[in-house]
Amino acid sequence: MATLDFSKPLYALAPLAGFTDLPFRSVVKKFGVDLTVSEMISSNALVHHSKKTYRMLEKSPVEDPYAIQIAGSDLDVIRRAVEIINERDDVTAIDLNCGCPAPKVVNNLQGSSLLTDLPQMGKVIETIKKYSNKEYTSVKFRLGFNEKNHREIARICQESGADYIAVHGRTRAGRYKAAVDYDAIAEIKQMVSIPVLANGDIDSPAKVKKVLEHTGADGVMIGRAAVGKPWIFKQIKEGMDEPSPALIKAVVLEHFDQMIAHYDRYGAILFRKNLHSYSKVGYQGASAFRNEVNRIEDPKEMRAAIEAFFSQPLLGES
Repeated sequence: MATLDFSKPLYALAPLAGFTDLPFRSVVKKFGVDLTVSEMISSNALVHHSKKTYRMLEKSPVEDPYAIQIAGSDLDVIRRAVEIINERDDVTAIDLNCGCPAPKVVNNLQGSSLLTDLPQMGKVIETIKKYSNKEYTSVKFRLGFNEKNHREIARICQESGADYIAVHGRTRAGRYKAAVDYDAIAEIKQMVSIPVLANGDIDSPAKVKKVLEHTGADGVMIGRAAVGKPWIFKQIKEGMDEPSPALIKAVVLEHFDQMIAHYDRYGAILFRKNLHSYSKVGYQGASAFRNEVNRIEDPKEMRAAIEAFFSQPLLGES
């Protein structure tokens, strides 16, 4: 397995439930992202041998390094989940989710609600570290639950054995709407000795540069900005220009084909939300196209609709 190189900025794809599945990650990987992370996996579902959850552990051969993110707070369940992940030799890191704001996750002392019980959060990190045979144990967290207590959270992550952390610069109460507090990420970076990845509203090469300079972070983690624009990592790392219509079309079709290969016919229905994102980069008739694909279930019919829509020039191009 590849190790993580923090000697220069590391660019990671953030885990996003419902989006960062294997087909999407393999497309993003082609644009040079350094680290991909699975969707959040329930440690409970894993130890109860949920077929769907087991499938979520799978990665594309091109993904290396690759992290699996788990959620949970029951130490016995966490240990058993780690032992299942240990059986896979294609995983670089196990990441603990301490950031998800979704009520159904939070209500089970998982995700961001672990921030309300820091001693337990510390024990979960220690358990992962103790039983994992992976190179790295990491934690992705928010600045706090209702109030910010990011320094305390970061300190416990480091003391409990985390090898690096990814910090989303909002509290749980801030969901995805509050302003991201990059000052808080800078404070964390100054007080810990482990690498820190900055996360939250990073959506362009210019923003990456600004955030890295402001926070001193060792890299950035990008989630929502990569949905619909998987080429963002190539733009950041190589200064690639805005993609041509031909490149966008090729990416969308490849992503679609990967979805069908992975999910069979159901992949077409799942791909609707991706098409909503891809169509927003500046095409005529995007809203009508979104309405059209919402009704399509047949993969052949959907592929034809994608071909037709993405063959047109972008608005503003002659």
